Amino acid sequence: MHTTAQAAMPGVPQPGTRIAGLGAYRPQAVISNEDAAAQAGVSPDWIAQRVGVQERRHATGSETVVSMATAAGKEALADAGCDPDDVDVVVLATCSMPSPMPNGAAQVAAALGCHATAGFDVNAACSGFSHALAVADALVRAGTARQVLVVASERMSDWVAPEDRNTGPIFADGAAAALVRPCPLPQIFPVAWGSDGAQADLIAIDPGTRQMEMAGRKVFRWTTSALGPVIQSACDQAGLDPAQLKAFVPHQANLRIIDFLARGIEADDLTVAEDVVHSGNTCAASVPLALHELRQRDAITTGDPVLLFGFGAGLTYAAQVVLSP
Repeated sequence: MHTTAQAAMPGVPQPGTRIAGLGAYRPQAVISNEDAAAQAGVSPDWIAQRVGVQERRHATGSETVVSMATAAGKEALADAGCDPDDVDVVVLATCSMPSPMPNGAAQVAAALGCHATAGFDVNAACSGFSHALAVADALVRAGTARQVLVVASERMSDWVAPEDRNTGPIFADGAAAALVRPCPLPQIFPVAWGSDGAQADLIAIDPGTRQMEMAGRKVFRWTTSALGPVIQSACDQAGLDPAQLKAFVPHQANLRIIDFLARGIEADDLTVAEDVVHSGNTCAASVPLALHELRQRDAITTGDPVLLFGFGAGLTYAAQVVLSP
């Protein structure tokens, strides 16, 4: 058993949690709109106008879900000053592992040099990171673990057909991670989450072709008509008004959805993450990648209240306010 787990006194609730470190990995291969458009049989302007993407990254060769997650996790641990052996649990948010077994989290833990560390995957598609962050927060507050590494990693390019204009130009690859540990006062606030499984067929993998199929217009209508109240619920559970938010980091589905949701938040000087422009839709990895990008360019400062909001296949959604690390 880890000495850190013993120090946490398993079974004794912790007062609060925080994100202590962030990490990210972006594949080397950049796919331009010109290249993506040629494969999908559309124009570069069509892609830019429909989804706002100008370029995206695709994993190649040895850039796997596990290897990208490991790279992002290594940076998050370094950022938090955490030794791999002090990690009690690794939670991997992904929906793009090449097979259902073995799970990815245990492989990530081993690659990072974590020993006797619990590891499990969470599949909530594009809201996976927010779900996994909520699990990590609960594990630490319950005293079950002291330090939890949450990683989101996707290789979506394996699961979309380049010639499918509804998915090929949109989805992309990448990974990001967050190290969660206790703190005297909560800096990760309660999650507002749910699902609408009656519409699960709107985004799914065809079992025959093993390719994603998405009813884009119906997903757009669901997102823009049903999810607004989730933002208010997440803020209510954090005990603050949406006007107090400093940044909004939604799932990077497309710019039109991001802009629609952001317009519903009446906050002065609100920074809205738009990482989709240069990263595409990286599914579970999109929220932490966008958060990492905001911090890298100093668009947010330590302690800023930030709303994270994932939504997508399932249909699933999850949102929580966090204080910027």
